Amino acid sequence: MPSITVPGASSAPELDAHLAVPPVGEGPWPGVVVLHEAFGLTVDIKQQADRLAAAGYLALAPDLYTAGGAVRCLKGTFAALLRGQGKAFGDIEAARALLAGRADCTGKVGVIGFCMGGGFALLAASQGFDAAAPNYGHLPENAVEALGGACPIVASYGRRDPSLRGAALELERVLTEVGVDHDVKEYPDAGHSFMNRHNSGPLSVLERVGGLSYHEPSAEDAWGRILRFFEEHLR
Repeated sequence: MPSITVPGASSAPELDAHLAVPPVGEGPWPGVVVLHEAFGLTVDIKQQADRLAAAGYLALAPDLYTAGGAVRCLKGTFAALLRGQGKAFGDIEAARALLAGRADCTGKVGVIGFCMGGGFALLAASQGFDAAAPNYGHLPENAVEALGGACPIVASYGRRDPSLRGAALELERVLTEVGVDHDVKEYPDAGHSFMNRHNSGPLSVLERVGGLSYHEPSAEDAWGRILRFFEEHLR
């Protein structure tokens, strides 16, 4: 799958990105913007985009750290997430606009994110997308205000994730209150990052102890829900 650049971004003149195109047919297909974790545009995130492409979506994973790499950009990107505004949101909009404007895209575009990207996907749900899939994303402090008028949301959390204890229940409450179509599920045997395969070598033991490891049964169930939800709202 090709590496491309995304014009019109806020943090850099162009963003580096991974584009995954469905391997069968000529389209047009619905699009999905794939937002990475704090680790950046890793092999795992590219594989998540490839999975969406295999399911019939034009998937674009922008590198939100293009301007200076993870070391220089991590703090500013997280700050934008916490404020609910900043250059990262302009970058996400540039990725959405690129997909929506392609001849092989239907014009309908969803967004999916993991951890940090899940937080961005949740906030981006009210910014022009047609469906959103935030995975273990932090809720904004002003959730009712931020999610009013959001697109349909399918969200997944792990009950063994101490950093997001109660987030699934609170998100369910907020989305019900603001009248957003949603599917929120908390997986009892999963922790944080349970849908991501990190190539951390010897540190993988520490990841498991910290509740950050991949959990296949939960991940596969979450993917099934996401694809059914996208089928309903993006096609």
